[in-house]
Amino acid sequence: MEMTPTAHNGAVKGQIAKKVLMPGDPLRAKYIAETYLETPVLFTTVRNMFGYTGTYKGEEVSVMGGGMGMPSIGIYSYELFHFYDVDQIIRIGSAGALQDDVNLMDVVIGMGACTDSNYAYQYALPGTFAPIADYGLVRRAVEVAEEQGTPVAVGNVLSSDVFYNADASVNDKWRSMGVLAVEMEAAALYMNAAAAGKKALCMLTISDLIYKEGKLSAEERQLGFRKMMEIALAI
Repeated sequence: MEMTPTAHNGAVKGQIAKKVLMPGDPLRAKYIAETYLETPVLFTTVRNMFGYTGTYKGEEVSVMGGGMGMPSIGIYSYELFHFYDVDQIIRIGSAGALQDDVNLMDVVIGMGACTDSNYAYQYALPGTFAPIADYGLVRRAVEVAEEQGTPVAVGNVLSSDVFYNADASVNDKWRSMGVLAVEMEAAALYMNAAAAGKKALCMLTISDLIYKEGKLSAEERQLGFRKMMEIALAI
């Protein structure tokens, strides 16, 4: 561990690619590496947060879990940007649909990330910061989706600090503002990227329907997000 820049990641410099795909679930990272990457090498198992580097169609790419919530992805993405010279992080996660025309297994691209988090407090900004994705990554993701024949919805998502909210009206309020889906990490990732001068994108597969019946199992979440994964790899 003495040679590693952080206690949260077992990699030494040079073991992580400039491009990192970041699912929340470390087992999904393992699945992606073993399914899509050529000669994947495991570079960290610290706290069971698996990370791998390999190649995809000749391009070096890493995949690493980011955990649940903004504090978790905030730590991992900060360290990747600042300690491992990563240029871009693409979050590939799950989300709950807020709109009626967003259905199970649909792919959502988070152009912006609303949030109820106080994560931006650290920057002491004189107003409200609007966390957004890198436009080049958004544009390329839409192009790749079209090439692959995968419909995507592009717009605002909500990054919430609270999974079980005591206020039952919160989803109705975000839904009324046209927010597409709710997840728990994108806003922190986008803020970290902005502060570091790096690039970030959040793509989500709908795993739950908040206003209709339907949800995916844990196994379906882990293994069934192929369309999103393939878009992210091809960007």
